[in-house]
Amino acid sequence: MPFGQVVIGPPGSGKTTYCRAMQQFMQATGRKVAIVNLDPANDMLPYEAAVDIADLVCLEEVMSELKLGPNGGLLYCMDYLAKNLDWLHEKLAPLEKEDYFFLFDFPGQVELFAGPGGGSVRAVLDELTGSRHHYRLVAVQLVDAHLCTDPSKYISALLLSLNTMLNLELPHINVLSKMDLVQQYGKLDFNLDFYTQVQDLGFLVHAMGGKPFSQKFRKLSQGLCEVVEEYGLVSFMPLTVQDKNSMRQLMVATDKANGYCFATLRGHTPYPPEMLYGSAGAAMSDRDIWLGMQEKYVDGEVVEASGLPPGVSEPAAPLPTPLLAAAAGRAGRKTLPYVVEGLAEEVESDDGCG
Repeated sequence: MPFGQVVIGPPGSGKTTYCRAMQQFMQATGRKVAIVNLDPANDMLPYEAAVDIADLVCLEEVMSELKLGPNGGLLYCMDYLAKNLDWLHEKLAPLEKEDYFFLFDFPGQVELFAGPGGGSVRAVLDELTGSRHHYRLVAVQLVDAHLCTDPSKYISALLLSLNTMLNLELPHINVLSKMDLVQQYGKLDFNLDFYTQVQDLGFLVHAMGGKPFSQKFRKLSQGLCEVVEEYGLVSFMPLTVQDKNSMRQLMVATDKANGYCFATLRGHTPYPPEMLYGSAGAAMSDRDIWLGMQEKYVDGEVVEASGLPPGVSEPAAPLPTPLLAAAAGRAGRKTLPYVVEGLAEEVESDDGCG
């Protein structure tokens, strides 16, 4: 029974960097991890993809031959994938037999998940979770934490998260990514737990201030906040990929959501108890998580202002993945390695992860 994460989120939210960092983190705990790149526009991969949609369809050729723009080309590519699921099955089958954990790196276009164009993505996920594969998946939706500095943008992120949760119908975890960079975009109006717990959103409408645009749409914003609160589904986990504790807490949450920590290996051999306890046991409380993030990244010192997250270097040698070496030989594809410095060493010496 394969397990995995469906990594989604708007463009620029850090999906690909997250996949690489989570792969490193899980590998350091002894887990075999395969990344499946299903984003045809992602041609500068910071990881070695075990399966790459570029082997099936080329976005540039689609745009050229069909005279489509980037978004139209992506929609066509995902439709093409949905009509060629046997190809995906053939690529995944050998990895399934080796008990790999899967990270599915999806495109970031909103219309693929929250609009009428999302039928192809839903077809792919239905295939994976259906009787043919029996995947146990959890959707991990990344939202850039800097949106919290603007009430209007934060409300938009809430609506997108809610819409995606309802459309995908998977176990779902929303993540505020790049917490280490949030200070660069301005001061938060509230403590971090206000944005992670998504409660009492009326205060958010009040914080929008007296700007003419905000005043004009104040009633609309209030109504949208009420919709989010009435559903009561949306909450966030804060994340910075080079923070070991942050990565651990998210891994624990995803392992619980997709059932990985309660499962058995192929052949019905139970996981070692220490692995089970590491994933399902007592973890830091939500309050501990956001307090730590608040102190370190919101109230603490100013973080580095760079194009890459602090602690991420370029170039660097990627971690060895010998069982995935065959996937690295794609002609004409560039692989740009990003490595979270020291993360693997820290995790490897820590006994708490499963």
